[in-house]
Parts: sequence; structure tokens; C-alpha cells
Amino acid sequence: MKFNWGTGIVFAFIGFISFILYFIITMMTDERFEHELVSEDYYADELKYQDDIDKLNHAKTLSENIAYYRSSEGLTINFPENLDYKSITGKVFLYRPSNKQLDFETAISLSNSYLLIPDNRLVDGRWNIKIDWQYKGKSYLFKESITY
Repeated sequence: MKFNWGTGIVFAFIGFISFILYFIITMMTDERFEHELVSEDYYADELKYQDDIDKLNHAKTLSENIAYYRSSEGLTINFPENLDYKSITGKVFLYRPSNKQLDFETAISLSNSYLLIPDNRLVDGRWNIKIDWQYKGKSYLFKESITY
């Protein structure tokens, strides 16, 4: 076989196609490059987004909104002091953008005006917190990105 410029072009194409195929197969099979969706039901969640906007606007009308701080026991979420904590219901959802397995949701059941999320449930790093709560028939929403 004689090596000329036509043979060189064919080898260059074969080498380039082999590199691209290797790159694609590596990206599709390697777990380090896995990207998860925030929600499996993305489009259905988008349709309900106006409800979230309304709840956020209701929360802005409160004289005092939800506050949080990190304590030695975990993350303490303080509900407004001027509300009767026994009438507060809802859910707290903590979303970890870097690891779906760490996400969790807990129901709000208060014996004081605060809710404690234990330290063993949270790892250091970035979390998105979403508190969807109701008080006397009115819905409120608190969303924030926190670093624990």
C-alpha cells in the first residue's frame, strides 16, 4: 500500500471520528459527568409556578417572615412570633444541587415557634430550602439558597 495525501486524509478522518466516539462514550457512561434534573416532572411543576409566586407574595405581606440560623444541634427555622405556631402546617423541602440522594422533605409539626432540622441530616455545602406552609387557610412560601 502506497501512502499518499489521500490515504493521510482517510486516516485523519478515521482518527477524528474515533476520538469523537471515544469522547461521547466516555461522557455518557462515566458517573462523574451525570447531571440530574431538579425535578422529574419538570413541565408539570412549571404549570404550578404561578401558585408559588402567589405564595411568595403572601409571605411578603407578613410583618415578620421566616428566619433561620445554624446552631450546634442543626438548622433552626424560626416562624413568625406573632402567629400561633399550633396553627402552622406545611412541608420543608431541602434540595442539594450536587447530590440528589441527600434531598429530603419533612412535615412541619411545631411544639415551639421554631423547627429544628438535625445536624446529622445536613452535610456542609450549598442547599436550597423551600418551606411551603399554611396558616389559617392562607398559603405562604419561603425559598432561599443557604450554605450550611
